Amino acid sequence: MARPLSVQLYSVRTELAKDHDGTLARVAGLGYRAVEPFDVLTDPQGLRRRLDDLGLAVSGVHAIQLVQPEHDPDRVLDAVAEVGTTEAIVPAGIPPEDFTHEAGLARAADLLNDLSERAARRGVRLGYHNHWWEIEPTVDRRHAIERLAQLLDPAVFLEIDTYWAQVGGADVPALLRRLGDRVTALHIKDGPGTKGEPNVAVGGGVMPVAEILAAAPDAWRIVEFDACAGDLFAELAASHTYVSALEAA
Repeated sequence: MARPLSVQLYSVRTELAKDHDGTLARVAGLGYRAVEPFDVLTDPQGLRRRLDDLGLAVSGVHAIQLVQPEHDPDRVLDAVAEVGTTEAIVPAGIPPEDFTHEAGLARAADLLNDLSERAARRGVRLGYHNHWWEIEPTVDRRHAIERLAQLLDPAVFLEIDTYWAQVGGADVPALLRRLGDRVTALHIKDGPGTKGEPNVAVGGGVMPVAEILAAAPDAWRIVEFDACAGDLFAELAASHTYVSALEAA
């Protein structure tokens, strides 16, 4: 795909806290040409300047603050735009139990649809990112995320975390094909496919990565580590090499 491989900065959250600018430089040095921040409220303009200096694009922003009552959604959306992207993604913050029944899914869809309208007024698109709890429950004989997609306004896109989808019991390539063009971004990660275990470099675990990429050829690829038992930067480098080789094949 034409868009550069991205990395979710949550992967290096501990390193960012110790040396923010140096960590961004190390990410760029691994060959990544885009990032997905998870906190833009602190200094969005300063972050944009640092990313520009390193030649890093922004594939999107995780903005859980949009569903946290202590934050003003308009301020969050303004920060998303300031950091240089039109993609604001809600990565959690909706009660997991809402994904176990129709009424809860309708409530979640109403919340996201309202936020999408608010975002659109600022030129920002809203997306939703799954964990295992939107996949494991079935509603109307399908994964809850699929029923949610039916209830969402077409303007709301999905960023599918492929690893969490696998952990939740999905056939991930088949899920992606069913969701089709609602999916505009993928979190690519690997590991043993069980809850509570650390991730490994993409290509080193159980995930059918080639089939996943083929099932969503136009979706932005974002590498992520929730946890890593080894050398994180070495694993990020190996992930970049593996995904880049698949894309070039």
